Amino acid sequence: MAAGMLMPMVRFAVDPVLKGEDAGDFIATPLKIADINNEPQKVNFKFTQKDAWYESEETGTAWVFKNEEGKIVALSPVCKHLGCVVDWGTDKEHPEQFFCPCHYGRYEKDGTNVKGTPPLAPLDVYPTKEKDGFLYVGKAEPRKGA
Repeated sequence: MAAGMLMPMVRFAVDPVLKGEDAGDFIATPLKIADINNEPQKVNFKFTQKDAWYESEETGTAWVFKNEEGKIVALSPVCKHLGCVVDWGTDKEHPEQFFCPCHYGRYEKDGTNVKGTPPLAPLDVYPTKEKDGFLYVGKAEPRKGA
């Protein structure tokens, strides 16, 4: 009898932990594919974040551009050193790089970290896809092979 009473309570307590995350979910951005060029541009997007039973509306950011091959690249703005936010072209000495003002970290346009600066890893990359002429981004992932 005790087990019959306990099981629903245990299930209620661990249910959020057992639920799998929807892999492959992509989030719409307001950026039209036609507006993407070779200059990195900051794109904000909104998504719902679930923490156990609590849901909140969050804002994410990506730096988006087309590389030399014309492929869309979406980089996370989170510095791999201590988690500050990088900006494009804000360092006067290195205007064609991402710059982290917290500890003077620098990244090349493709997101690779500049040797001799604090970050020891490249910026994370968002998987991208196009739908109805707009850019969609997935969950940021560490750069493969880095």
